[in-house]
Amino acid sequence: MINKPRYKIARRLGANIFDKTQGQKFADREARRKVEKRSHPKSDFGLQMLEKQKAKVTYGVNERMFAKYVKSILDKAGANSPDKLILILESRLDNVIYRLGLAPTRQSARQMVSHGHIKVNDVKVTIPSYSVSLNDKITIKENSVKKGIFANLAEKLKDYTCPSWLTFDLIKNEAKVQGIPKLSVSEANFDPAAVLNFYSR
Repeated sequence: MINKPRYKIARRLGANIFDKTQGQKFADREARRKVEKRSHPKSDFGLQMLEKQKAKVTYGVNERMFAKYVKSILDKAGANSPDKLILILESRLDNVIYRLGLAPTRQSARQMVSHGHIKVNDVKVTIPSYSVSLNDKITIKENSVKKGIFANLAEKLKDYTCPSWLTFDLIKNEAKVQGIPKLSVSEANFDPAAVLNFYSR
């Protein structure tokens, strides 16, 4: 069950922000609310801020870290590099664990990493914001495989397809970064170009 503050956030930013607000029940409820409530057009600044909030909430990144990501892009590549923001956010280790299907949400993936269950290139990493690179090997720590959070992993991943830039070997409990993450605006659930324009003002 999702708590009320998150329902409010999902109403403001969009149903796809949280996994538990992507169901038909939430969509029907929001459709009724929109009929009853008069909407007001937003300015360009307001729309860009909304996209920024969507990105931050979707990936669970605080303002300080998010601003740091964007500043690094603007300093090196400028505002015309929206793919760079997608690359940074998708390359976070907590997001990679989520994309592999090892965790149901990015929040739970963040806990997996911070609790020391994940290795990158055979080294334990406990920093969720750690950025993976091409050809990195990601594994579940040996003494963590039998823990409850990884119970019935083969069954859970039986019908799951991870993104094309990742592979996962169930026998070895080993994943590999084999490409560069790319997402369309609809897949990303926010407009990265609008986010960069917001910070470049």
